[in-house]
Amino acid sequence: MNRETGTGKYERLLERSKRLQPVPTAVAHPCEKTALAGAVEAGAKGLIVPILVGPAAKIDEIAKANGIDLGQTQVVDAPHSHAAAAKAVELVRQGKAELLMKGSLHTDELLGAVVAKETGLRTGRRISHVFIMDVPTYHKVLIVTDAAINIAPTLEDKVDICQNALDLAIALGVERPKVAILAAVETVNSKMPATIDAACLCKMAERGQITGGLLDGPLAFDNAISKEAAEIKGIQSDVSGDPDILLVPDLEAGNILAKQLSFLAQADSAGLVLGARVPIILTSRSDSVRSRIASCAVAMMAAYARRQTLQGAK
Repeated sequence: MNRETGTGKYERLLERSKRLQPVPTAVAHPCEKTALAGAVEAGAKGLIVPILVGPAAKIDEIAKANGIDLGQTQVVDAPHSHAAAAKAVELVRQGKAELLMKGSLHTDELLGAVVAKETGLRTGRRISHVFIMDVPTYHKVLIVTDAAINIAPTLEDKVDICQNALDLAIALGVERPKVAILAAVETVNSKMPATIDAACLCKMAERGQITGGLLDGPLAFDNAISKEAAEIKGIQSDVSGDPDILLVPDLEAGNILAKQLSFLAQADSAGLVLGARVPIILTSRSDSVRSRIASCAVAMMAAYARRQTLQGAK
């Protein structure tokens, strides 16, 4: 990958997103420099139309103090972060926004508004998180799930986690995404629940309970990423060496994996929450500008895929 000449994997995502119109996005409590600048810059790049939800005077103060030009950006006044989260979710429910974006509030506070029984954005799907990773040593964008929300997912949870990731990969232009279901070993072992879950997920995909992708597992990480490593162990797999999605056994494994890729392999990671009525852009204060913009680009394409699904259902 050559980032200097703009031929990286994230850059290709941005190229695809240029064909689309920006998507109205409720930004919850952007009351910190990087959160506000990220939303405004994504708006300037034509990815989103930011609707800033939070204390109007404070947002204006932060913008002026840091040279951020708000221009004609809409600001919806809300007295504090809790109210901003609730109001941002309300804008989505009203159809005034098609994406939700985290500002400088805590993730739990935003997701609390999302999962609220009467006023939230829940669907029949389990909500899950994906890291969309640009790993310099890998040949395409890699999705890691779930590394941030579901701590110890059950088999049924993993069905939704997998389907959420598949739907996103398809929205990003992957015709039939390949899913490597990770465990410590590549054989089914009753003493290792992750291997049993992996085998069940593969059978469930064969029976149409998971759709749109090609699943294989259990696979150890080396067998998932390296075709050669799989062949040495006698594993015949159409997924080995070419997965689009790594489905991890639990949050701890996923979080460690994603951070290893970021800090040891210099990967960039964009973050989204899926399974709600709309995609939710999760950013961290430590995210690079490139990662923030990529998160918005991916969410934008997911929002367009959602539009097509809703139109097809009418």
